[in-house]
Amino acid sequence: MLTVDLNCDLGESFGHYKLGQDEQVLDLITSANIACGYHAGDHNVMSNTVQLAVEKNVAIGAHPGFNDLFGFGRRNIDTSPRDIYNSVVYQVNALSGFCKIHRVNMQHVKPHGALFNIASVKKEVAEAIAEAVYDTNPSLILYGLSGSELIVAGEKIGLNVANEVFADRTYQPNGTLTSRKDPNAMIKDVDEAIERVTQIVSKGETTAVDGTIIPLKADTVCIHGDEPSALIFVQKLRLALLDEGVILQSVGNTRKS
Repeated sequence: MLTVDLNCDLGESFGHYKLGQDEQVLDLITSANIACGYHAGDHNVMSNTVQLAVEKNVAIGAHPGFNDLFGFGRRNIDTSPRDIYNSVVYQVNALSGFCKIHRVNMQHVKPHGALFNIASVKKEVAEAIAEAVYDTNPSLILYGLSGSELIVAGEKIGLNVANEVFADRTYQPNGTLTSRKDPNAMIKDVDEAIERVTQIVSKGETTAVDGTIIPLKADTVCIHGDEPSALIFVQKLRLALLDEGVILQSVGNTRKS
């Protein structure tokens, strides 16, 4: 029986700015990646999102990114591995504080945006993130792009890892995500995206932009909560996976069973 985690990036509102449909999406997913105030989110949003996730029995993860509210963490910041280590420690522990207040254990850490993409291919960045997560709490699960340097670094240091695939993104032949600067980076057609996800989950492979078939291990599937169609998409994706006989369960619960 196939089991997969459905995760979504949430808690990305801040101040007077509201982004996403977090409360409704939380009814449909199994794990939430909560922004930690650097690329999005703030202390009030973090607390409220943790509370909502607890109420809806959704596993919680920290979603640290570059300190770049204006660019939503999707712009590369050229900095040192030590700076990345310290920033991840800072952000993960900020969310951990709210988890303690709401009496829930944090399940995982998933880097955001440009930080995630760089860690997928740069060993020194991947190792800095893995070290930060391990030093903060070695029981945390590290989410990384399927088969990437981040997965390798997490396993090397002794963390449990979750290979992540993306429902609404296209892939390059080397297994990396197509840059958002490319007009073909996002899959806008809901049915096409769902077909791709079911292919990945059931067959362990997907078709890259050049037609190459590439292998992908899928422990968890990401849905972007900031997209306008996120709610409709996750509703349809959830039903499609259930129709295929796939069990939807957070990674932490899957590893326990």
